[in-house]
This record gives sequence, C-alpha cells and structure tokens, in this order.
Amino acid sequence: MSYAITPPTIPSLPILGSDQRFPVRRVFCIGRNYAEHAREMGATVDKDTPMFFCKPADAIVADGADVPYPQATQDLHHEVEMVVALGAGGRDIPLERAATLIWGYGVGLDLTRRDLQAIAKAKSHPWDVAKGFDHSAPVSALRPADQVALSDGTTLSLSINGQQRQQGRLGDMVHGVAEIIAILSTLFELKAGDLIFTGTPAGVAALQRGDRFHAEVAGVATLDGQVV
Repeated sequence: MSYAITPPTIPSLPILGSDQRFPVRRVFCIGRNYAEHAREMGATVDKDTPMFFCKPADAIVADGADVPYPQATQDLHHEVEMVVALGAGGRDIPLERAATLIWGYGVGLDLTRRDLQAIAKAKSHPWDVAKGFDHSAPVSALRPADQVALSDGTTLSLSINGQQRQQGRLGDMVHGVAEIIAILSTLFELKAGDLIFTGTPAGVAALQRGDRFHAEVAGVATLDGQVV
C-alpha cells in the first residue's frame, strides 16, 4: 500500500527486561477516581456515572524524555496515576473477565492545563484542550502483568524536586481496575494497545520549567523526568 504522505510513527513504550516495545493505540483516562482529589477540586464523586476522557496516543512521552512546558497555559498541573496496558479487548466485557485483558502496568502523569480546564468547566465545554495537548502523558516503561502483585495497600506517589507532592493507595480508588475496564468496554470497543490512566490521589499542584519529577507505583514502575 502506498500513502500520500509518510505514515505517522506508532507511539510506543519500553518494556522492562525486554528489547521489545509496547505499541499504543488509544489512551483512556478516568477522572475523579480518588475521593480526596475530587474534593480538592471542588467536585463530588458520582460512583454510578464515572467520568472518562481521552488523550491522543502521540501525547505519550516515553523513555524518560524531557517534557516541554506546553503553550497557552500559565498553570500546568501534575496528576500521578497508575497506568494499565491492555493486551486484548472487546465490548461489554464482564467484570469477572476484565482483568484477563491486562498486559502490563506502569506509572504516568496526566498533565493538565488547569487554567484552560477552569475556563472549560465554567462554560460547560469539553476538556480536550486542557487534557489532550502535546506531551501531556509521560509514561514509564511497562512491567508485564505476570510479574506484578498489586494489593489495596500498593502505594502510588509523586515527588517534585525531591519533595513529596502526592501519595495514595490503590485501595483508595473509587472504581478498581477491573471495574474501570468493564465500564469502559460498554462505551468503547477496547483493543490491544490501549492504555488506561486510572486516576490520581490528592495533592495535585503546579509544575514549573526546570522541575524534576519522580513518580512510582511501589514495586511496579518508576518514572523520572524533567519539565523544560
């Protein structure tokens, strides 16, 4: 097959302990999945109607590359999240089968242009420009699911310039990973290569040029980088 222009590069993530890479198809995110974070944003959690949004796959920042400070904002915020990578998909996936779709896990930052989000909220507009901008999704190398043992006590944390900003437990999530996958599959046909950002704990705050970050899902993945 010939194309009128050069096809875009497929976004991908490194895999711990392997020379292979994980190709990224779509990036799904769930909002307000930690009650304390919802409260700090002046919102409440509606457990019956979880809130989802997407980022473009090419928003991924991989391999510890520098993260450019985005244009059109004066208030860039960090939101540390566990990231789930799918190795299979489907529609209307039963809750009891959802976990079998998971290929691996990582940690990432859902970067947010908070000032643009506030404007969108005030006007009841979509959040796309606040969430789906270039370089808005730094993600670590992935660890295969068969090498991971998660529990409610597994911690998710973020430090900026050596100072802890965010910390939470996976057990604090309003919707667990399997539940997120099952609900998402009623809205989209999930496929291999999809990533899911699973929500952020309280403590979100601004990033500045020159800030260095260290994100971690304990025993699973780490991500180090710098905003430039």
